[in-house]
Amino acid sequence: MKNIILFDSLNRDQLLPLTFLKPICELRVGILTIREKWEKLLDTQAAFITQDYLSDKYSIQVSGDNLVINGSILPDQELLTAIDLLSYGEALISGDALIAARLDRAQFEELVHTDDVNDLMGIEYSGSLQSLDHPEDIFLKNAEQIAFDFELLTDGRKSQALSDTNTVLGTHPIFIEEGASVECTVLNASDGPIYIGKHATVMEGSFIRGSFAICEHATIKMGAKIYSGTTVGPHCKVGGEVNNTVFQAYSNKGHDGFIGNSVVGEWCNIGADTNISNLKNNYAPVKLWSYTDQRFRPTGLQFCGLILGDHSKCGINTMFNTGTVVGVSANIFGANFPRNFIPSFSWGGAAGMKTFTINKALETAEAMMNRRGVALSDLDRAIMTHVFEQDASFRTWEPSKSSVN
Repeated sequence: MKNIILFDSLNRDQLLPLTFLKPICELRVGILTIREKWEKLLDTQAAFITQDYLSDKYSIQVSGDNLVINGSILPDQELLTAIDLLSYGEALISGDALIAARLDRAQFEELVHTDDVNDLMGIEYSGSLQSLDHPEDIFLKNAEQIAFDFELLTDGRKSQALSDTNTVLGTHPIFIEEGASVECTVLNASDGPIYIGKHATVMEGSFIRGSFAICEHATIKMGAKIYSGTTVGPHCKVGGEVNNTVFQAYSNKGHDGFIGNSVVGEWCNIGADTNISNLKNNYAPVKLWSYTDQRFRPTGLQFCGLILGDHSKCGINTMFNTGTVVGVSANIFGANFPRNFIPSFSWGGAAGMKTFTINKALETAEAMMNRRGVALSDLDRAIMTHVFEQDASFRTWEPSKSSVN
């Protein structure tokens, strides 16, 4: 059996802040993370090549037969077939980008030490290629990926019965996993499939339009209005009005308020009646903060809401402008709109910011995780501390910090 190693491509920095605490392949788009897609398709477990400060948590394993795959690439059957045809020392490429390579142990060690793919036999891939290049790609590609993952997860299987308290519309499939509870809900599968994960709960009075996925142990609160292209990741709790938004895992938006065309990281909490603008009043294209460019980058999108990094929180009645990017472990509150870019470990809002100190941030993370029965490990603490120090230059209010150009 081939050993699968997913590596962080140059896209990693372009996907910040979502990749501060994890490799690219741990991002969820559709129902599954990118890693889970590859593992399901190749029937094996994957290892990682990632940033040095993440490598103790996301470790590498090498064998005599290794498939090294770009972790930002979204798999499909055509690509899988091309990768399966690779011989030792061959690489599948697209222009200057490495898609995948098959390497024995010696070839792998040489590649790691030289970082030079020119010694490999390059094979240009002629098929279409999908990848995550920027944070907005997650919600832009989500409906299509829900459909792909839906087929991958349900092919040849039978859905659990849907209670007759529900109303079903449309002809796309609906799949209910074991232990899920769905009552008194309108499920409209006219435009795409609907997937209800294991032990997930959809409370009464909810309205859901496919494509839609709720993952294991997640909850949709009473009276929620969920539009297409939305994924509620594992152990998330979501209510209110949601459109084309991906919640990664363990995050909460439990109350009324609107969020659309957005990505919410892990361990986030969105306060009651928080609203996110996803359309500018003048209908102009939206710009998003770019960590690589250190400026606001044109997206070309008319609809773009919030990119919220892991462990970030906001208070009740928070208002986010169109195209807001929030880093890791920020705590946002207060009246009026905060800035469109909020650095990691910020504390405050429109009235001003100060630093959310690393000790207090770790206390908050530990308290939230303990409520879900998950421990904040020493590795997690070290990773968050590294990001606190790495991202300090953006907290321009701190002493001796020069402004970011």
